[in-house]
Amino acid sequence: MSTPFVWQGRTDAEEVGDSRRWHHVMRPFDQSAHGGVALIGFAVDEGVRRNGGRVGAAQGPNALRGALANMPVHTEPALWDAGDVTCDGDALEQAQDALAARVASVVAQGCRPIVLGGGHEMAWGTFQGLVRSRPHSDRLLIVNIDAHFDLRMAARANSGTPFRQMAEWCAAQARAFSYRVLGISRFGNTRALFDRAESLGVQFVTDDMLQDATGLHAAQAGLTTALAQCDGVYLTICLDVLPGHVAPGVSAPASLGIPLHIVEAVVDQVLASGKLVGADIAELNPAHDEAGRTARAAARLVTRMARG
Repeated sequence: MSTPFVWQGRTDAEEVGDSRRWHHVMRPFDQSAHGGVALIGFAVDEGVRRNGGRVGAAQGPNALRGALANMPVHTEPALWDAGDVTCDGDALEQAQDALAARVASVVAQGCRPIVLGGGHEMAWGTFQGLVRSRPHSDRLLIVNIDAHFDLRMAARANSGTPFRQMAEWCAAQARAFSYRVLGISRFGNTRALFDRAESLGVQFVTDDMLQDATGLHAAQAGLTTALAQCDGVYLTICLDVLPGHVAPGVSAPASLGIPLHIVEAVVDQVLASGKLVGADIAELNPAHDEAGRTARAAARLVTRMARG
């Protein structure tokens, strides 16, 4: 059991008007919580360790909460903190199942979950929680903003396997695997991963195509079609999709990456569909986060998703 985060920060006592910040309005998630957004921390990086990455993302949720604490309140709905899921030793699978249960409980109370990571192995837990909470829906679109496919083959689950696990689960359930990735690096994925993505019907856009408005508009056209055909969207963002100078605090910093404003435009498009059912943001590693730059970028994205 992790120690609950203490929400505290700046108070503009002499200001006139509404000067509230997130730490003023955040409430603990309990039986009375209904509506709004619930944050769930996935304080785990066992999947990163198994995948040979730089560990440290287990401290990501609280670093992100710290960056969120002073965010000004504008159009946010009710904000709830549903605490952290942790990992006992190398028991990653149990932690992922605990995350799934936490996500499902949040949805059951009418709240939208946003999971703070933590390694991208969190995606398997978030996905499982969403499908458990939507047993009669088989048109869930997975939108991943990421430099990597995370479709790896491995004997044990890790931060590189969650979307391959989703594909296998969908096949076993005779459900469509609708997976789109924006930001794929041709220098960060093997030929085997591109081949697997093709065999699974994965739609993707590479990072070099998402550097300006022209590339963004082309990607958004394809996403518009996918959004129209689904009845729910799971949005997942790996912070390693951002340029390394914007997001140094990740397991694998990007040499190119996608500009933050491009990522925000995709997030806005998903939000505008009105179909977002849950989201997460992965791989914040405070141990390598120079001047807290990654946490601040992540806080912008989380706040944007919360405001809708």
